[in-house]
Amino acid sequence: MSEQARRRPPKPYRKPKKDPVRMLAFEALRAVDERDAYANLVLPPLLRKAREAGDFDGRDAALATELVYGTLRRQGTYDAIVAACVDRPLREVDPPVLDVLALGAHQLLGTRIPTHAAVSASVELARVVLGDGRAKFVNAVLRKISQHDLDAWVERVAPPYDEDPEDHLAVVHSHPRWVVSALWDSLGGGRAGIEDLLEADNERPEVTLVARPGRSTTEELAAATETLPGRWSPYALRMAEGGEPGAIEAVKEGRAGVQDEGSQLVALALANAPLEGPDARWLDGCAGPGGKAALLAALAAERGAALLASEKQPHRARLVERALAGNPGPYQVIAADGTRPPWRPGSFDRVLVDVPCSGLGALRRRPEARWRRRPEDLDGFAPLQRGLLTEALRAVRVGGVVGYATCSPHLAETRIVVDDVLKRTGGAELVDARPLLPGVPALGEGPDVQLWPHLHGTDAMYLALLRRTA
Repeated sequence: MSEQARRRPPKPYRKPKKDPVRMLAFEALRAVDERDAYANLVLPPLLRKAREAGDFDGRDAALATELVYGTLRRQGTYDAIVAACVDRPLREVDPPVLDVLALGAHQLLGTRIPTHAAVSASVELARVVLGDGRAKFVNAVLRKISQHDLDAWVERVAPPYDEDPEDHLAVVHSHPRWVVSALWDSLGGGRAGIEDLLEADNERPEVTLVARPGRSTTEELAAATETLPGRWSPYALRMAEGGEPGAIEAVKEGRAGVQDEGSQLVALALANAPLEGPDARWLDGCAGPGGKAALLAALAAERGAALLASEKQPHRARLVERALAGNPGPYQVIAADGTRPPWRPGSFDRVLVDVPCSGLGALRRRPEARWRRRPEDLDGFAPLQRGLLTEALRAVRVGGVVGYATCSPHLAETRIVVDDVLKRTGGAELVDARPLLPGVPALGEGPDVQLWPHLHGTDAMYLALLRRTA
């Protein structure tokens, strides 16, 4: 060390400055990682608390939301890039450090935040939540990442498509390889389709409202907030970016709600399916949290029919009660297991079972689910899905209609379940569901229907309609 260096006074210690936006984003990511929480449940109360404390304005909330969801959606790509910039396997890097690095990578590669600001803000966050030692590590890694843009990094870290198409798509579009494979099978092949779908999964979904018939109208909702018409459902409106659905009076009162158009179309198709005989008793056999049940109950009320909404979990049954409160026609909500139902066979004219599933059709809304699910999870859902559909067919009278729905396009949760139950039970036939979604294009060869984010702007909802024949 030179004499001059020895005489230079040491730099005074500077306490790291807390950035409320990045602190909140980090807190949300830690909750997702540590507690298996979902960002769409964790983030709203954090944002509300920050607003109440005076730490946030609208722009801050928008940035925090983008940092959380953008980081989760692109996590697979960012992990591959970070792995190329560190000298150890990622499993040996502490999870909180990885969260800070992923947040920094997203600011560098997925936003318009200037490079120097993205690096300095991330390093400052690291000093606050990790300490000075690991902040230096974060600084070194992010400076390496900042040397290239996203396209250049993807070209470096993704295997060539010709050598391994599934792994290439997994890295480029940030999906686990097994999910890429399953979605590709469901689409039926072709590179353009799968790339469009994977990219759609990484886009921010619109907030869609439903005006529950007989209780509110699309005109009322349009007058309350800036909206666009729904694409397919006559009861749908798409909110402008930044709109607050909870501030709309009809939503507060339960006369309207937030509901994806794919979910609305499933309920509408069942309600409008041709029926032989009476049409007085409807059943929603997997009613929680209540969106489809509320729409079905409103439609039933217009026809003088009654809805029974059944949900196995008591806390979810309470959500259904809240969604149906004030419905103009008769309805009942019960907590019951649809695989061991308390109702007699043949009791209903229309039955919907929107069965528990992997949720691969809603990855736009729950991006963390793609990293949380495993292929073996499907084995756990399979018996339940078959049991619920089997009992739904028993619950409907001869001539009545059952709707089997999932928020998953995975063949093991859709056509394979329906075909298997039809073979084992008999006494039922498939009804062509496509005419019941008027104006909706690209519905395939039928008779079942698979909706897609990239084709329809909806979640990837699946619907099969079955008529009881004996």
